[in-house]
Amino acid sequence: MASAAAAANLGSSSSSLKRPGKKPNINCSLQTPSTLHFPKQSTTYTPSSTTISTPTPTTKHPKLDTPSPVAPSPKQQQKQWNFLQSAAAMALDAVETALVSHERQHPLPKTADPRVQISGNFAPVPEQPVVQDLPVTGKIPDCIQGAYLRNGANPFHEPVAGHHFFDGDGMVHAVQFKKGSVSYSSRFTETNRLVQERGLGRPLFPKAIGELHGHSGIARLLLFYARGAFGIVDPSHGTGVANAGLVYFDGHLLAMSEDDLPYHVRLLPSGDLQTVGRYDFDGQLKSTMIAHPKVDPISGELFALSYDVVQKPYLKYFRFSPDGKKSPDVEIPLDQPTMMHDFAITERFVVVPDQQVVFKLPEMIRGGSPVIYDKNKMARFGILDKNATDASNIRWIETPDCFCFHLWNAWEEPETDEVVVIGSCMTPPDSIFNECDESLKSVLSEIRLNLKTGKSTRRQILSEADQVNLEAGMVNRNLLGRKSRFAYLALAEPWPKVSGFAKVDLSTGEVHKYIYGDQKFGGEPLFLPRDPNSEREDDGYILAFVHDEKEWKSELQIVNAMNLKLEATVKLPSRVPYGFHGTFIGAKDLEKQA
Repeated sequence: MASAAAAANLGSSSSSLKRPGKKPNINCSLQTPSTLHFPKQSTTYTPSSTTISTPTPTTKHPKLDTPSPVAPSPKQQQKQWNFLQSAAAMALDAVETALVSHERQHPLPKTADPRVQISGNFAPVPEQPVVQDLPVTGKIPDCIQGAYLRNGANPFHEPVAGHHFFDGDGMVHAVQFKKGSVSYSSRFTETNRLVQERGLGRPLFPKAIGELHGHSGIARLLLFYARGAFGIVDPSHGTGVANAGLVYFDGHLLAMSEDDLPYHVRLLPSGDLQTVGRYDFDGQLKSTMIAHPKVDPISGELFALSYDVVQKPYLKYFRFSPDGKKSPDVEIPLDQPTMMHDFAITERFVVVPDQQVVFKLPEMIRGGSPVIYDKNKMARFGILDKNATDASNIRWIETPDCFCFHLWNAWEEPETDEVVVIGSCMTPPDSIFNECDESLKSVLSEIRLNLKTGKSTRRQILSEADQVNLEAGMVNRNLLGRKSRFAYLALAEPWPKVSGFAKVDLSTGEVHKYIYGDQKFGGEPLFLPRDPNSEREDDGYILAFVHDEKEWKSELQIVNAMNLKLEATVKLPSRVPYGFHGTFIGAKDLEKQA
């Protein structure tokens, strides 16, 4: 999962992008392999030759700028298929071929059609090894020392059936600022899924949103389980794509999607990226972790949730001390599995959204999607003490017809006994996942949860005249969980593209907009404080990847957050697709990487 702005109703316009001169006219990746390149595989998938492998670890030699492979253990050595596996692979391939043939007789919904979901600059790119000394226009502020990193979905293989933008393999893009020079690199996160599919030469792991709907989705699940049973694929080390969130905690840069454990990615001294491996916090984490964990800026603790769509407990809460020691899981009782992409923290509480987008696997039997909007369910927020050891004292407060895909901040107001939550309320709630005729709206809202009365109120922050779709963004991270005045949010206009960002005064609703430029679009704005001790909350800079759809080139823009003036532009050596969430790691923290 990731920014709703990047996924809902992608490419709803039937017209393709027009570019002057020799610029490519792109509708889908198949039409322009030279620009939207699915890397060619060295392994051809045939029952007699295919091998399976698990990720090979790499050394972390402090003097090396490139990964140094470690010799695989006997268990990691590739294994040739036996006769039974080869026969099973042939039979299952025949079943899949028939399934794909059947699927192609029926039109795909826009939310699962790869020609829509990964068209234009939503389409994938190959890896970019590090390029140094990038050209800069303007002056990069002296305080920007370290690395800006952003995650995104970037399918390694061409989809053979349904595909949703959220289904793509994770790719991290890194811009490093070091001693007056700027570098850029982009690398796939080497997930268990990616490593196996790359070795097999084709996608075999099911795509959670694009493929798992209706009877064909059930058939794909059965195919996957059968291949697992015969040892053709190995799902035991995770099936996630690690494409959504990034967080730096306890010396580890973690790439995350809520369907798996995080993956530890390391930024090398050269500015290149290296996947260290699937990260379970030294054996402490046994379950998946959502892609939006929260680091408390005061205590240094990390707070997280884990949800399960198949079996109880459907939801668990846990935290990590600043040095990475995990608390016991707190099981939060829910009647049904619920999508919980994000949550919030305050100084004392975690704020848990139990909303109306739920998972109902039996819907697949009836031919539908398992991700649905349950209009009969009452949305609510749970308020739980951060240090709780069980959920007995959680306080649930109802918030009718409220679905926030992302929550930007929350804080306590003791004088009124309220917890204030800032989020973008989305309607229709499931339009990211299911095709609908109604236009999607994302309304920045203030939700007040009264702990004394158990009631809630909701206020639209922007005036009706100023109303725009705001999705993907942040507040000053030094004020996470504390009252903040400003939020910096993507202007998801024209939906689903991002034409700029808005600086919103959360108390007055005053909004100032920064537009990236003519036919230029970007993604999530990242706010980087200039000085944590500054008296001004907005004393800092906005960093955002921007793509010029006219010239078909990408850049990084650096904008002064106080006056919304462009300070500098970094020209990038390759295209950066529209993506999801990012973070900034300061130079001193980079030196402390695990």
